[in-house]
Amino acid sequence: MKLEEKIAIVEDLAEKLEKFDHFYIADVTNLNASETTQLRRKCYDRNIKLVVVKNTLLKRALEKSGKNFDEINGVLKAPSSVMFCETANAPGKLIKEFRKKHDRPLLKAAYVEESLYVGDDQLEVLANLKSKEELIGDIVLMLQSPARNVISALESGGGKLAGIVKTLSEKE
Repeated sequence: MKLEEKIAIVEDLAEKLEKFDHFYIADVTNLNASETTQLRRKCYDRNIKLVVVKNTLLKRALEKSGKNFDEINGVLKAPSSVMFCETANAPGKLIKEFRKKHDRPLLKAAYVEESLYVGDDQLEVLANLKSKEELIGDIVLMLQSPARNVISALESGGGKLAGIVKTLSEKE
């Protein structure tokens, strides 16, 4: 590979690191061609950009980003694939689902919500993270619940109050 090509790849990776808030680094070695195609198709369906990259080029792009990724450098040993995404938990869920039928991909590291997760043992945590949209939905439901209870109590109490007033007016 020529130097110009390497520089272009590092520039492209650095742009993606700036553009996307979350990325996962995974080991996809030992997947055959059809399994790799399945993984790529699933990534495409879920708006995840999958890029296979040399570790040295990824290290350069990480250094160029200006953020502290020193912990990630330790896991960049075997061939790596990077999954870029907008939704924090999407790659975690995809990897977990894909591994029900295959032994790979293995999670090397992930950068999610400005936090680093290193090691395959973090996959369960990452897959169970709630996305921003899910958290907003939960908050809206929690805010609506007390209002619904108050309205329900007022509606049911209004019928009782009217009945009591009617009964008291009939007694006189």
